[in-house]
Amino acid sequence: MAEHSPCTARGETPLQRADRNFVELLQELRVTQTGVQILFAFLLSLAFTSRFSSLDTAQRVTYVSTLLLAVLAAALFTAPAALHRSLLQQGAKPRIVQVSSRLATTGLIVLVFAFSGSVLLVVDVTTGRAGGIAAGAATFLVCVGLWGLLPRLVRRAGLRQAANGGCEEREPAVEEAALRGTVRIPAPRRGGASLREASLRRR
Repeated sequence: MAEHSPCTARGETPLQRADRNFVELLQELRVTQTGVQILFAFLLSLAFTSRFSSLDTAQRVTYVSTLLLAVLAAALFTAPAALHRSLLQQGAKPRIVQVSSRLATTGLIVLVFAFSGSVLLVVDVTTGRAGGIAAGAATFLVCVGLWGLLPRLVRRAGLRQAANGGCEEREPAVEEAALRGTVRIPAPRRGGASLREASLRRR
């Protein structure tokens, strides 16, 4: 039998891993869908306000573009549910998870522009064009920083921890290769000792 280190992955089958990843993805989508729904409702209501008729050409273009971006983001975030429903019980769960993850990532990118456009429009109408551009740019940078840069920093810190002997969940391909004895994985430090390389072998 293969011995699993406490620092290796969960020991799931590919199907179990796909099921868990899809459930976690749906939980993430529920959070983002709420924001998209609020934004979409806000944008729709703007068209029926008395001040909407006073918008200039640039503001109207910003409004229409932002509205369409919000619709596209909502479609991308709901596509995984439709994909899962269409391919249910056809043995395609790993592929569903892979495609759904890409759809969610694309939806987040679109949502960054939708948020930025909505802030640009509101601040432009209330304070002026320069303030609107500044606020929209600031919103874009904040979203890119929190949704793009922060995950990279966290991942880099996790890789450093794993290199220093800390427990880090490994990718399934790496774990399977380690169990076959084809790759070497750093063993955890004990008592301040230097890193050791240990091969996982079947017994």
